[in-house]
Amino acid sequence: MAIEFGISTAGVDDIAEQARRLERLGFDFLGIGEHISFNQPVASPLVALGAAAAVTSRIQLMTAILLAPIYPAALLAKMGATLDHISGGRFHLGVGVGGENPAEIEACGVSMRERGRRADDTLDIVRRLWTEENVDHDGDYATLRGITISPRPVQRPHPPIWVSGRKDAALRRAARVGDGWLPYMFSPEMIRDSLNRLKPLCDEYGRDPASISSGALVFTSCHEDPGIARDRALQRLAEQYDQDFSAILDRYVAHGTPDRVQARIREYIDAGVQTLIIGPACPDQFTAEHEELLATEVLPALRPHREPAADATGHGVEDRF
Repeated sequence: MAIEFGISTAGVDDIAEQARRLERLGFDFLGIGEHISFNQPVASPLVALGAAAAVTSRIQLMTAILLAPIYPAALLAKMGATLDHISGGRFHLGVGVGGENPAEIEACGVSMRERGRRADDTLDIVRRLWTEENVDHDGDYATLRGITISPRPVQRPHPPIWVSGRKDAALRRAARVGDGWLPYMFSPEMIRDSLNRLKPLCDEYGRDPASISSGALVFTSCHEDPGIARDRALQRLAEQYDQDFSAILDRYVAHGTPDRVQARIREYIDAGVQTLIIGPACPDQFTAEHEELLATEVLPALRPHREPAADATGHGVEDRF
């Protein structure tokens, strides 16, 4: 089974250079998350990924994770199709419903109580606009009359939709409309359990479970000194989420020496993960160092050898995985 690895970032500082570096290091995905207002600076993922698309040629570009309920469905479909078009078919739409900061959802005119239903309506419309012409829709949150978007996405039938979350509603959403299931803050045991529960949900919607890729968003902190790795993870996550992670770090974060992080990632793969998006759990000044360590000492043994990729100019670059 082919395993894919990506890096998730806030996309704020020199995203073009970071995208070039991650592609050069051999990562399969660049993911950018989304918050309107949060404890740390976060870019708009669709805008930042557009910048990344312009300077890369191979790496896949994912919103990891976009707040689906805050977008008018037709606008999200248009922006996603444009990004897929300008990237040559490398866009993946990763979506969630938010909830970590209710104020940011409400600031966009969306009730927290309605965000799940809005997301479901939005995803239905996005899929139709990506695959149909003259779309009509009468729903609680949007009305469309003969709408067609152009340019259409390059990917057929449409760019993959990855559904993220931690609750049963997110898993059901993945079974209904997802091309991938991408939970976060899950242990390997939780991954395995969710994939087992995904199968009967797919049956309800007449879908083949094998048609839904299995992924996970996993924080990592890697250093030759395991104490430094732990301290960096605790510092970064405390700043990012404004809470103490010391009691749950071992369960949800792959941290420690390269060998220990590799072993923990292998547990996720053994649980069924095919696409692992890594959130570097270290202060920003150590991120590039951390990504290099992952690319050279942790991930190569976890995937088969590949031929060297080409950079945006067409010249070969070293593929270290």
